[in-house]
Amino acid sequence: MQSKVWMAVLALLAVSVLPACAAGFDDKSIDQQSIDALQAKILQAQPREQCFLYAELVHQMTELSLRQYAAGDGDKAAGLLKQVQGLAHKIHLSMSDDNKRLKNAQILLRHTAFRLTEMLHSSSLEDQPLVAQTLAQVNQAQSEAMMEVFRK
Repeated sequence: MQSKVWMAVLALLAVSVLPACAAGFDDKSIDQQSIDALQAKILQAQPREQCFLYAELVHQMTELSLRQYAAGDGDKAAGLLKQVQGLAHKIHLSMSDDNKRLKNAQILLRHTAFRLTEMLHSSSLEDQPLVAQTLAQVNQAQSEAMMEVFRK
């Protein structure tokens, strides 16, 4: 009898906890103002914090680009993807041995690459080269971050 009670409790916990765990990177409302605020924060941040902040900025810009592309505003989405490419290069330049939250940056970049892959599959033929190029640069930054994490 006790095992049935424990199973019921575990099932109830699983049903209530899993949706909370599934909520994650994409729940935060992202707009141009939050992107601008994050860019200002990066300028004032210590060099060891910049890698994660750049990864966060890349993620936010990708999410906003996805939203704009879904809304039919391909020009704004393409502009954001071009900015993401430049930021992916800055992530590479900001990596060092004493980075703070490097593992978090790597995880965020992996999720961003996943979202870009989704965008690649749903985009039109004319938009796919830009999305693919952006995805390649984000993948490269994610790989470099992962190698730096394993080096520590």
